[in-house]
Amino acid sequence: MSTDLKNTTAPVTTTTIDKNRVDAPTDNIYEAISIIAKRATQINTEIKKELLEKLDEFATYNDSLDEIFENKEQIEVSKFYERLPKPQALAVEEWLEGKIYYRNTNTTTEE
Repeated sequence: MSTDLKNTTAPVTTTTIDKNRVDAPTDNIYEAISIIAKRATQINTEIKKELLEKLDEFATYNDSLDEIFENKEQIEVSKFYERLPKPQALAVEEWLEGKIYYRNTNTTTEE
């Protein structure tokens, strides 16, 4: 599941969310928060991997400190990722929009 970072409507600042909307799919707030937290960890890993790949393009493998200079493109990439909503906000947005698949492995089905 990939996150579209450019077209997200997740808030950048803290917002209040109705508890009933959060726990509606599971009827258990703790289970809902656990699912959201796991998705936020996945999103954080995706973002970190993507950022490191982009910054690796600018890497110079030189031992001399005299030749280090500021790269405007590198700064713009860093600023883009700094302005993104937090992974938790992205995960909550996905949860509220029903974009997260989950299943309870503890429930048994009668055959």
